[in-house]
Amino acid sequence: MEADDRHVDGSPIFDSLDVDLVLKVLANTAFSPFFVFFIPVFYFFQGVKLTHPVIVFSSVYYVTISLFWFIKWYSRLYRNQGSLLFGPGPFDWGEQIIVVTGGSSGVGELLANTLAVRNVNVVVLDVNPIITENHNVTYYKCDVSKWEEVEAVSKKVIEEIGQPTVLVNNAGVVQGKLLLDLTPKDVQQTFGVNTLAHYWTLKAFLPGMLEAKRGHIVTVSSVLGLVGTAQMSDYNASKAALISLHESLRAELDKHYKCPKIRTTLVCPGHILTPMFKTISFPKASLFKFFFPSVQPVTVVKRIIQALDEQHSQAIMVPFYTNFMPAMKFMPSFIADFAKWISGADNAMDHFVKISGRREDEDPVPSQTSSKED
Repeated sequence: MEADDRHVDGSPIFDSLDVDLVLKVLANTAFSPFFVFFIPVFYFFQGVKLTHPVIVFSSVYYVTISLFWFIKWYSRLYRNQGSLLFGPGPFDWGEQIIVVTGGSSGVGELLANTLAVRNVNVVVLDVNPIITENHNVTYYKCDVSKWEEVEAVSKKVIEEIGQPTVLVNNAGVVQGKLLLDLTPKDVQQTFGVNTLAHYWTLKAFLPGMLEAKRGHIVTVSSVLGLVGTAQMSDYNASKAALISLHESLRAELDKHYKCPKIRTTLVCPGHILTPMFKTISFPKASLFKFFFPSVQPVTVVKRIIQALDEQHSQAIMVPFYTNFMPAMKFMPSFIADFAKWISGADNAMDHFVKISGRREDEDPVPSQTSSKED
């Protein structure tokens, strides 16, 4: 659905009000060590004794908040730097060659054009051409689900552009059919584009990164790789495979290849407002929109660019509710069922129509879906 479909009944003031915005404000106020530090200090200079409950409780809260952020911060720095003192140098955007698969539309197109503005050499691999005015975006027609095409195109990229330093595996397709309605061709396409393509591009471009002992690999998965939903059995399974691939790749880079400076970032977003999932149905309730907001493509792009700039391996989970999805597997079944019921996850695809073979600015071309819709 389009960006404004979710807010058609809301007033302009509350259009963007959701739990993510509230938590962002809290992170810089009530959950910020810098902000909380001044609470006991304020009371102290007002003449309140140090043993007064308000100072004691606010001090304990300050220490607790500080420990939480310190552990989170230290864990990330230790993972990526090995120490607190020596971090990676500034990221030289002008020296980067970034490959983006599925870069002709949606998040991939926005990412490619945004990177190009930073004077980055961007290589787009897609079956459809990207329409762009940026001269440093180079398009190569490639069906990334086929190893032969990826192998041939990768050689041309390295010869004509240079050795890629960043690989963003973003290409994806969705069928939106019940399991028994999926044809063998559907399943092969889903896993070919969503999963196998990652293996082919890694086999093609990872050797050059290993030789340089640095680089960054961005794996775009989905929150649906963490939970099963109806009419998404192939899509969910293909995205779940990417999460395991990401973890295994990180282990190989650290333990076998001894290349910790080749960073790996996993992206697990919720529903993104792109044409691929335009016809998904969601509950209309305001509380649903508040707790389960959709994500604008620019939000995902900003987080990916931030990860590249920081040069830290990490997991990007947006919006906030996606952080709880890994825990769903350990919850009692009635809690998991309640969560899926309130989010409408198992009915979101009831009226789904596959949109393929087009750019975002073209009219939708529906393809055959499940027998329920025929």
